[in-house]
This record gives sequence, C-alpha cells and structure tokens, in this order.
Amino acid sequence: MKIECIKTHHVRCELKEPFGFSQWFYNQRNVLIIEVITDTGISGWGECYGPAEVIQGAVEKFYAPRILGFDALSTDMIWHYMWRSSLDFARGGVMTAAMSGIDMALWDLKGKALGQSVSQLMGGAQRDKVSCYATGMYFQDLPESMLLPVLVEEAITYAEQGFKAMKIKVGKNLDFDKKLIVAMREALPNTILAADSNHAYDLPEAIKIARLLDANDYVWFEEPLSPEHPELFKKLHEKADLAIATGECEQTRFGFQKLIQSGGVQLVQADLAYCGGPSEALKIRAIASANGLNMIPHVWGTQLNLAAATHFLATAYPEPGRKEEQQLLLEYDRTENPLRDNLYKVEVQVIEGEAIVPTGPGLGVEIDTDALKEFDIKATETK
Repeated sequence: MKIECIKTHHVRCELKEPFGFSQWFYNQRNVLIIEVITDTGISGWGECYGPAEVIQGAVEKFYAPRILGFDALSTDMIWHYMWRSSLDFARGGVMTAAMSGIDMALWDLKGKALGQSVSQLMGGAQRDKVSCYATGMYFQDLPESMLLPVLVEEAITYAEQGFKAMKIKVGKNLDFDKKLIVAMREALPNTILAADSNHAYDLPEAIKIARLLDANDYVWFEEPLSPEHPELFKKLHEKADLAIATGECEQTRFGFQKLIQSGGVQLVQADLAYCGGPSEALKIRAIASANGLNMIPHVWGTQLNLAAATHFLATAYPEPGRKEEQQLLLEYDRTENPLRDNLYKVEVQVIEGEAIVPTGPGLGVEIDTDALKEFDIKATETK
C-alpha cells in the first residue's frame, strides 16, 4: 500500500463575534487539513496547528514529494525520514507542524486499512468515555465592569450543560484577573477550575496569580510564563502548590525532555497537531511517565485533532495510578468553531461533558466533502 497522492486544504471561516485572550483577538479561524491517499484508494486525514498558509507550503513543497511511494503503514519509518530530511534547518516550528498533520493522516489511514480505531493502534482503550473540560471565558470587547459578569455567566452555562471542569482565560491585567479568579470560584464552588494566561506574566506577576489560584482551589496554572524561559517555571512552582502546566508551544520528544528536565512542570500539554503528531505524542507521554508526570493534549482546531486527543486519552494510564482513577481531562473548546462543528458528517460526540471515544476505523470522524468546498480557500495536490 503505497502513498500515491497528498492533498492539502487551507480551510477558513469568519467569526460572528471576535474573541480574545492575553495576546490578541481572533476574528477568523484557519486550519490546514491534509489527506494522504494510497494506490489502493484508502486515504487518511490529519490537521496541523499553526499558520495554515505557511504550513501548507512546507507540506506541498518539501515533505509530500519526499514520501510519495512510501509504504503508507510504516508510520514510524516515515516520521523519522521526514525528521532527518529537515533536521539540519528545522528542528521545530512550522515544519514540525507540517509533519504532525501528515503523521496524523497516516494513523487515520492505517486504522482504516487494518479495520482498527486509533486507540486500538495505540495499544487499546482503557475507557470508552473521556471527561472533558470546557475551554472558554475568552475576552470580549466590553468594559471590564460588563465583561466580568458575562464571563461568569458563560461558565455557569457550561456547568448547566454537564461540564464538571473548565478552564478560564487570565492575563488581561492583574486587577481584572484577580477579580475573575475569585468570581468564578464563588459562582462554581464544586467545579474543577484551571486558568490559562497564554504566557502573559513575568515571574513576580505569575507568583501573585498562582497564590490566588491556590487559595481558590484551582487545579492547574497553564502557560503562566514565556516558553522562552523554562527555568522560571521551577521558581514559580517553588512558590505555589497547584500544578504548573505547559507544552502547547513545545515540540518533539527532544524539546519535551528539556522542558521536563527544567523541573518546574507538573502537567505536560503537547498538541498532537503540532508536537510531531500521534507518533511523537506517544514518545512524549512515555518521557512524561518516566518522570512521574501526566500528559493531557492541548486541543485546538477541528474534529481531527479532537478525535486524535480523545483516542490518546482513552489509552492513557494516569500517573501514579490508584484504584479510584485520576481523570485526565480532554480539552473541549467552546468558542465559535464552524470548522469543527459544520465541516464533518461524523463527529466526536460530547454529551454532558463527556467525549465518547470513536470506535470506527482510524480516527473515527469523517469530513463532509460538500462542506469542505465551502470552507476551502486553497487546495494543493502532490502526486
């Protein structure tokens, strides 16, 4: 079964209401989707996290021509061939994001060819449902006095939908962040809460926020500091009890090895559409496990990445393990996302805060090719 053709699709949608976080506002969503097609007609789909236009060039011009004709089931061999091909000048960034989408598509393809789900290929599902946390509470273009109750009400809505865990955005400014942290806990006393600053703080600011998060029983503090200074994570952890979580900006087992060795990270968050794909995510999880840490994927984009992360967590053994299992929560973005919600005819089902692990072959989700035409702004084909 040989790789005969690789197609890419840059899909885009405009958002009805822009939403923001500590760094900027989004008014549209862009994702690169990859289809790998074999000489037998079986194909697999994957997606990439990052700037779609740039990643599309990396796939079309660099990786795709190099792997045509390869055995499509040889996922690990293909990964290392791609890695060596660009090792001298691209050990991370958009090139690795391109590899991630190709690798995800190959896992989907292998599952379809063998009649197995990705979780079966990963070693077998430990559970048929994965509890989710709702990611939301993004900033809106409102005065802060109006924004605060709007975000609290949004969180209450998710709790009413059955989500027992959620993650808020912080990093706007210290005064507002402090009010939001307290208000959320007061409104949701029994909900698992986490906070994500998207690397907005310097160390003194992060220490202040971490202590307040501790006092309000938040379970993790995500991306509190710049990923350029992993040594500061250890200094922050020495001042707070809650877990420090990071990793969505990191890639490959080599990058995560260095990150974990810095000593300040307790929760690893690789993105399967960016870190190197499912093949590399399994290696990252093994490194995390060997250091007594858990990995829960960062999830952004469409159903493909959501499905990959669902299979990944379905196969996870929580560290250190106990009779009453520690939940490893799946990120479920609740912001407007037509590329996830209107592009697929078979989706990951999320019911009352739990994702049902797909049992169909491959990733278990299916793109609606008619809907793809609506969102596809640029397609390429390499054969």
